[in-house]
Amino acid sequence: MKSTESCHQPGRRAFLKRVALAGTGLIAAPLVFPSRLLGADAPSKRLNIAAIGTGGRCRALITEILRQGENLVAMCDVDQRQFAPMRKAMASVAEGADEMLGKAKLYDDYRKLLDAEKSLDAVVIAIGSRWHGPISVRAMKAGKHVYCEKPLVRTIAEARELIELTPRCKVATQLGTQGTSSKSFRRSVEIIQAGVLGQVEQVYLWSDYCGKFPPSQDRPPGEDPVPEGLNWDFWLGPVPWRPFKAGVYMPGCIKGQNWLDFCNGMLAGQGCHTFQLPVRALKLGPPARVTAELPEPLKETYVSRGCFRFEYPAREGLAPVALWWGDGGKYPPEEITDSVKECRGQLPTTGCLFVGQRGQLYTDGWGVAGIMKLKDDKRWRGVLDHDAVKTLPLSVPRLSNDNHMQEWFQACKGGPATYNHFEIGARVCEAYLPGMLSLRLGRPIEWDGAAMKVPGAPEADRWIQKSYRMKWLG
Repeated sequence: MKSTESCHQPGRRAFLKRVALAGTGLIAAPLVFPSRLLGADAPSKRLNIAAIGTGGRCRALITEILRQGENLVAMCDVDQRQFAPMRKAMASVAEGADEMLGKAKLYDDYRKLLDAEKSLDAVVIAIGSRWHGPISVRAMKAGKHVYCEKPLVRTIAEARELIELTPRCKVATQLGTQGTSSKSFRRSVEIIQAGVLGQVEQVYLWSDYCGKFPPSQDRPPGEDPVPEGLNWDFWLGPVPWRPFKAGVYMPGCIKGQNWLDFCNGMLAGQGCHTFQLPVRALKLGPPARVTAELPEPLKETYVSRGCFRFEYPAREGLAPVALWWGDGGKYPPEEITDSVKECRGQLPTTGCLFVGQRGQLYTDGWGVAGIMKLKDDKRWRGVLDHDAVKTLPLSVPRLSNDNHMQEWFQACKGGPATYNHFEIGARVCEAYLPGMLSLRLGRPIEWDGAAMKVPGAPEADRWIQKSYRMKWLG
């Protein structure tokens, strides 16, 4: 018998549909924060928001801005070719959308936008992850609320900067890992932290929904003409310059994320979603040791098949945890996942499986569609309706409609803080980024999180620290 939670279907559209449906389980009296609870004196004006990036993912964010009735006052993109198709695609998403898009000011430089738009309250950022940290920091220091798509940072030094900056800046931040706003995700956190599964010492994460990637490769030779309207040098921004090659680095986040100068492959691209639940539920900090497998020599792109073992020390009375990550067709051992496969009919292409002394809990790669099975259970049940948790108190706030951006809008207006603010998002990044150091060094590593060092490997510092080209950051 299948759980009340739906099975994973690949693709962002299917995922967003699942998030919207994830709160339909049988859970009583959720802690919700509708706008009326913000108080009679809470700010209620429409936010003036700018979009930095106008490609596919940012269009989804712009759609939500328009549907929620906020003001889109400016847009910025270093690729001027994006503006016309974006406006055409967005024209009918909400009443008055075309008129608002027509009035929004257009910029090709985020610095000019932040300096010129005096009435600006907030920005949404949905461009390549090489830019996420630097622009978020600039906007926060300018006093703007910030919503940023994932991955939040590219290096551990960027993560540490946001961990320290976020509580000091007094602005509302939200990382675009939408699964964290689902009732299923938040209930799973409560279940694990309450000890319902017993002590959890093993966690298995995997992702294969993007299909197979080629072996690690170097950049192609030669150079193509830069299309009119694209500022290629600005597009590269803080990372080392390289010649433009048509269809190699853009368009689309998947093309860009596998180039190690730009991002950190699937470990970051999907890991920033899937690590969320283990980090939060098990209170994980940086790992103490990491082992990465190399299926082929590492060149300029991520490997064809990622396989990492992270070891996290004991913390706050919790046992040490071994966490396994696999992508590109690398799945956990069958004896670990057979029960999930039996429940779902086939093993989902992305997942997170907690193995505890009293039972197991599985979610998809976004922390949604959670199911659990205790040792005496004959079948899996949804985390929202399992008999063992029906009386478990709710300790994590719920959203009335699981709307990730609406939670941020309310926080921008003085409402409750977001659940997935940048300090949390950066800590999640710091939990998996040492894996890239093991991959780059080609051997297991010890990780000194306090010193931000791989002991005995000073050559790793260039991948830990920020090494920006400053031309577009000044």
